[in-house]
Amino acid sequence: MAPPIILTVDDEIQVSNAIERDLRRYYRKAYRIVKATSGSVALDTVLQLKQRNDQIALFLVDQRMPGMEGTHFLTAAMKFYPEARKVLLTAYADTEAAITAINDIGLDHYLMKPWGPPEVNLYPILDDLLSDWWATAQMPFDGIRVAGTLWSASSHTVKDFLARSQIPYQWLDIEEDAEAKALVDSVNAGQHRLPVVFFPDGSTLIDPDITALAHKVGLRTQATQPYYDLIIVGAGPAGLASAVYGASEGLRTLLIDKETTGGQAGTSSRIENYLGFPNGVSGTDLARRATAQAQRLGAEILTAQEVVNVRVMDPYRYVTLADGTELSCKAVIIATGAALRILDLPGIESLTGAGVYYGAALTEAAYYKGKHMFVVGGANSAGQGAMFFSRYANKVTLLVRGSSLQKGMSQYLVDQISTTENIEVSLRSSVVAAIGQDRLEALTIQNNDSGKIETVPAAALFIFIGAKPYTDFVGDVVERNHAGFILTGPDLTHNGRRPQNWHLKRDPFLLETNVPGIFAVGDVRQGAVRRVASAVGQGSTAVTFVHQYLKSV
Repeated sequence: MAPPIILTVDDEIQVSNAIERDLRRYYRKAYRIVKATSGSVALDTVLQLKQRNDQIALFLVDQRMPGMEGTHFLTAAMKFYPEARKVLLTAYADTEAAITAINDIGLDHYLMKPWGPPEVNLYPILDDLLSDWWATAQMPFDGIRVAGTLWSASSHTVKDFLARSQIPYQWLDIEEDAEAKALVDSVNAGQHRLPVVFFPDGSTLIDPDITALAHKVGLRTQATQPYYDLIIVGAGPAGLASAVYGASEGLRTLLIDKETTGGQAGTSSRIENYLGFPNGVSGTDLARRATAQAQRLGAEILTAQEVVNVRVMDPYRYVTLADGTELSCKAVIIATGAALRILDLPGIESLTGAGVYYGAALTEAAYYKGKHMFVVGGANSAGQGAMFFSRYANKVTLLVRGSSLQKGMSQYLVDQISTTENIEVSLRSSVVAAIGQDRLEALTIQNNDSGKIETVPAAALFIFIGAKPYTDFVGDVVERNHAGFILTGPDLTHNGRRPQNWHLKRDPFLLETNVPGIFAVGDVRQGAVRRVASAVGQGSTAVTFVHQYLKSV
């Protein structure tokens, strides 16, 4: 952590140099001494320091400066550093202005020029003020800061991406933090775009797209080679397992995901029934471990890169990214999982990210502490979400269309929910509308048996209503069923007949599609068992079939 700063401002070069000389002689071991020769330059310096999250402990400012008086500078600077101590350098004629500043801006002290000898007239005064500052100073966060509002959908997207990528950041809510608001206003040039991401080097990104953010934080977004033995599309548990086994078995392996590693499982607050974790494991932690394992074994991982097309030109398969990059390989594993279904009801779309969230949205839960949260869904993901949110909420209402939790939820979760006092289960209930202007304020809920409709206050709504396979990008390449799930193995054989255009003398392997060398694992497959353990098993097994395929080409 860099030492805090004493900032001096004086337009007279000789005086400015004298102040800097005296301060460096006495304070150089504990503070950085920064000087400016005008109020405007000093304000620019203050802004740059704030963008880097550096600390200013004390301002030592001349009152009489052309263009901007010292008190005017301090008034502007205190928007960014309200806790810094403020000292005004004055001539005898400026005494009245200094006294006024004590009342108007909370000036801590004024010093008459000249101040020599500093051992008597300068250091004791500054020592006392700096001691007071240290008593209340908070050490700054030495990392990425995200400034926005809780009700900004793009702010939620950035926070969620950083959290799921295991990149530490500090959240600054400009509705509650005046310093953060001033900082955002200073870099936004009146555009009012959120969020603003501040980096330790002083650079910023304003409302960034995920690919730009991923690149900036050091995640790999570009492939290092044009050709690989195996390309895996989708970095959920199935894709990560394929990457681990592919890399460990000597295949040049590339794993690509349009967001970050973990998939839907990565958003789970707690997976209780995954083998080897008797106390359960969070989806984020499981993704972190698997990602590190795949990279250690040699797999290359691209994040924030969407695959938009797959084409075949034997003996190669080509994968095209959204930025136009085309990569070639011998085999492809499709592990894109399923995207959460959208709740198409009045008010939902406009409030998504502003009180309405899809999935667990773990980054937001703490901001609704003590409030009433609602969860829609009756499967395990909804139950896991409700249990997690119950740590923060005054009350969690679980809205379930069915007549019982047992129909779609594991018994361990049913038991946990039944013994959690602040979770209320409302069966045979559906949301019919979300109400609010710039944020969620209420929900309209219908009882599916009686038809009774009521509107209730709501702070947040988390939606878990199933998913649809993410397979459109291969829709013209591989066979899918009417719902979009990919057909593999035995599902491709009808009355002993192999798939159309299948020219090999063997049947498709268990996890192979109708195109030799293209495999599908996890939730994208027809008939897949939607469990993390099953996805991991398929991901690892698919690599065995990849090896068998490669022997034949």
